[in-house]
Amino acid sequence: MFELGKIYLFLAHPVRVAYLVLIIGVLLLFTRRWRLGRALLAGLIVVNLVLCILPVGNWLLARLEQRFPRLDPLPARIDGIVLLGGEINQQLTLAHGRPVIGHGASRLLAFADLARRHPEARLIFSGGSGQLRDQQTTEAQAMPIALRAIGLDPARVEFEGQSRNTYENAVFSRRIASPRPDETWVVVTSAFHVPRTIGTFRRSGFAVLPYAVDFSEPPASWNISFDRGYSSLAVPLKEAVGLVAYRLLGYTDSLFPAP
Repeated sequence: MFELGKIYLFLAHPVRVAYLVLIIGVLLLFTRRWRLGRALLAGLIVVNLVLCILPVGNWLLARLEQRFPRLDPLPARIDGIVLLGGEINQQLTLAHGRPVIGHGASRLLAFADLARRHPEARLIFSGGSGQLRDQQTTEAQAMPIALRAIGLDPARVEFEGQSRNTYENAVFSRRIASPRPDETWVVVTSAFHVPRTIGTFRRSGFAVLPYAVDFSEPPASWNISFDRGYSSLAVPLKEAVGLVAYRLLGYTDSLFPAP
């Protein structure tokens, strides 16, 4: 399922789908099905205009990010903090000995901030390799370099380097944490990822509170962006596919987990 999921998400990226429709439409123009080709191209133009004018991607992201309310303030005592992977390029970090941080850098900063504010809490980093080609080099191997760079002692952190997706994050983190019912645990992840994360952790028997970071831009009435129309759809569509797949596989107990 991991391999199939990765291949599907690669092929189903909105930009790749648009290029595929464009190629098929042009090829059909030179066949007896030229009317179908013309219809595909006309439909693609309409979709392009809609996505370039209306912030559809941001609307969908806002729906995901606002599903769970922000916990402010957090409980006075926190027994443990779990940071999910996805923010570090493990190959480049290990190759150069310096942290190469991607789009989820705010996860790492939030994790370090919570660790300083709650010295009593256990710290767990959960991140293996979500790549198809390289399963040997993991985020857990590279994360100590990033932690030292922001002043957090890696010796405080328990590293889990087997997980390849959110489901395995939940299962393997619970195995390390062995949480008691009276303990309060927090999971740090991107705001759009909170519904699937909480649903998966809940299903695995690991009760956690979400600490959402990495928020997107608030949706506006108009977008007028030819380069961001399709790209803004990538994350919400990926999460939508993930939510449906996780529900079908029994990894969550509802299609769109709620508080």
